[in-house]
Amino acid sequence: MDDLILTATLELIDADEDVTVARIVERSGVSRAALYRRWPSLNKLIAAGLDVGREVPRVDDADGDLRQSILSAFLMPELSTDGKYTERRLRQRLRLTINDPALLREYWLSHVTRRREPLRRLMRRGVDTGILRADTDIEAALDLIAGVVYYQFLVRGDELSDPATRARCQAALETVWRAIAA
Repeated sequence: MDDLILTATLELIDADEDVTVARIVERSGVSRAALYRRWPSLNKLIAAGLDVGREVPRVDDADGDLRQSILSAFLMPELSTDGKYTERRLRQRLRLTINDPALLREYWLSHVTRRREPLRRLMRRGVDTGILRADTDIEAALDLIAGVVYYQFLVRGDELSDPATRARCQAALETVWRAIAA
C-alpha cells in the first residue's frame, strides 16, 4: 500500500495538481484509514513522496579526497532521467516547499537532516584529522555548499546536468574549501 500511496502522491505532484487526501485516496485505491495509519499528516506524506528516489549520500574519504567526496555528494548524483528523481522533480519539490513553510519544515526534519548526517560526520572527521580548520562551523559550511547548488535552480534557472553549472559549483566549493582547509 505504501507504494500505491506514494505513487499516487507523486503523480499529482508531477502533474502540478493539488495534492489532497481525497485525490490520493481516489488515485491509489486505498482507504483514508490506510493512508493515515502510514502518514499521520498530509505534509508527512508529501515530504515522503518528494524524497522518493533520493538517497543518503555514501561518502567515504578513507581512500580518497575529502574535498571531492563532499562535492560529489552535493552535486546530487541521484538526479536521473529514469523518473526516480529527476531535475523536474527537484524543481517541483522546491516549488511546493517554498510555498508551504510547514511542509518545508517537515521535509527538513524528516529527510534533509538524514541526508546531511554523513556529510556532517565526514566534515567532522576532516576537522578531527586536521584537514579542515579547527574553527570550521560545519553547519554553516554545509549550508553554504548546498546554497550554491540550490542557487543554480532557484535563481539562475540552470540545470545541474549542464557542464557549465557543474563547473560553477566546483569553483564555488573550491572557494569554500580554501576558507575551511587547515
